[in-house]
Amino acid sequence: MNAPAPSSAATGAVHGTRGDGEPRSGSAAFRRRLLDGLAAELAAGSYRSATVGGIVRRARTSRRTFYQYFADRDECFVALMAETTGEMVRYVAEAVDETEPWSKQVRSAVEAWFAYAEAEPAIVVSWIRDVPALGDKARQLQRMQLDGFVTLAQRLGQRAQLRGAGTPVPRESVIILLGGLRELVATTVEDGGSLDVVVESAVHAAVCLLTPR
Repeated sequence: MNAPAPSSAATGAVHGTRGDGEPRSGSAAFRRRLLDGLAAELAAGSYRSATVGGIVRRARTSRRTFYQYFADRDECFVALMAETTGEMVRYVAEAVDETEPWSKQVRSAVEAWFAYAEAEPAIVVSWIRDVPALGDKARQLQRMQLDGFVTLAQRLGQRAQLRGAGTPVPRESVIILLGGLRELVATTVEDGGSLDVVVESAVHAAVCLLTPR
């Protein structure tokens, strides 16, 4: 798999700081630093071990600044996961060549999903394991990811169908596939395995689910 360029959330890059550690630019930069701080906390441990104190320390800012942008740790986490979701859907969409045969499009989409997860394992596993524990706070976020991938799969299927090369993609099939891919990614990463080893199984399952028999 070809891994994508690391996202801004994962790199934690901070630009234009003053001597006191605060950014020279406006509110968007402050918020960016806090999200990067949480991403670094996830990479160093887990969401359960992440604290507001750890976030602001990594962001090189203060608790006062944190609470100007987020009501609590959960709100910051939801914001980071919402950004990650949008980035992942865009990355997968851009990896698919819609002129390719339908099975090749499915393969490209799955490989891109796994490449993104390989590049951002802490964030992706935290999305899978920690987001559901947020209850109502995360419900909209979960639907956002689901709807993003359902829309992408159905759009690709519709365009392939117009060329006589594809088929309408049932929403139910995408939901089943997404749930399976999430669990496969999480268990593989948690067990210290490489996603390269399981990508062929994932592609096979995806083609079976999304291609008419």
